[in-house]
Amino acid sequence: MKISGFTFIKNALIYDYPIVEAIKSILPICDEFIVAVGKSDDETLKLINQINPDKIKIVETQWDESLRLGGRVLAAETDKAFSNISKDSDWGFYIQGDEVVHEKYLDTIYAAMLKYKDEDKIDGLLFKYLHFYGSYSYVGASSNWYQNEIRVVKNDKSIYSYKDAQGFRKKDNEKLRVCPIDAYIYHYGWVKEPKAMQRKQENFNKFWHNDEWINDNIQKASEFNYSKTLNELKPFLGDHPKLMKKRINDKNWKFDYDITFDKRSLKDKIKQFLKKYFRIDIGYKNYIITIKKHT
Repeated sequence: MKISGFTFIKNALIYDYPIVEAIKSILPICDEFIVAVGKSDDETLKLINQINPDKIKIVETQWDESLRLGGRVLAAETDKAFSNISKDSDWGFYIQGDEVVHEKYLDTIYAAMLKYKDEDKIDGLLFKYLHFYGSYSYVGASSNWYQNEIRVVKNDKSIYSYKDAQGFRKKDNEKLRVCPIDAYIYHYGWVKEPKAMQRKQENFNKFWHNDEWINDNIQKASEFNYSKTLNELKPFLGDHPKLMKKRINDKNWKFDYDITFDKRSLKDKIKQFLKKYFRIDIGYKNYIITIKKHT
C-alpha cells in the first residue's frame, strides 16, 4: 500500500501556521508528501524544504486572486497538490496548515487504509475534530464547530476539493462515501499569539469576502480580541501531539475563560440535547456514511 500526503501553504511564518508540525504528524505513514507552496512574502519555501527532502515534493504555485470569494482559491491549491501525487498511490492523506494528528492515532489510520484500500464502496475516511480556541487548554463545545471531515481519500482523479477546501466531492458534485474512524484531527487555527491572529484575520477573510465586508466586519486592531467571537468552550483534559510541545511551551499570552458562562443559542442547546440523549445528529453532512464505523 502506498500513501501520499498532500497539503498547501502560503506565508506560514507571517501568520504563524504550524505547518511543519502538521506535515511531520502524518509523515511517518506517508511514502511521499506533496506540498503546494504559494508564492509567499516570507521564507515559507525554505521552511518546507528543510523538513524531509527524501519524502517531500514541492510544487511552487501562484494563488489565483480571481478565485478570492468563497474560499475557492483554497480548494484550487488543494487540487494542485492532490493532482501531483504519484499515480501508483492508493490513498491521499490531506492535512491543512493548522491541523495536526496525534501520534497515538497513526496505527488506527493506517489499519483503516489497509482494510478499505480495495473496498469499492469507500471513497475516503472520516475523522473527528478537536477545535482549540484562544489557548491550548480549551476546545470548542458548540455545534458551530464542524465535528467531522474527510482527510483521507482514494487516489481517484474524479475526486476534488469542495468549496473552501473543508471537504471533498467527486465527479458531478457527488458526496464521497466514507467510513468514520476513531481518530481526531487537532485543529489549532484559532490558537495564535494575538498579533499573529489579528494579521491572519485581516488577510484570510479576503479569500471569503469583498473589501466592503472586511471593512465593516473586521475590526482594525493591533491584537485579536478572542472574547469577541467566543462560543461555548470546555477544558481540554487530554494530551497534545508531541510535535506541538515546543509551540505550547512557548505560548506567551494569557487567555481566561469562565466555563460556567453559556453562550449557546436555544437552537444549539436543542441540537446538543438530541445528539447526547437520542443520538440524533441534525447537522449538515458533506459526505455519505456507507460503513458505520471502522473496527
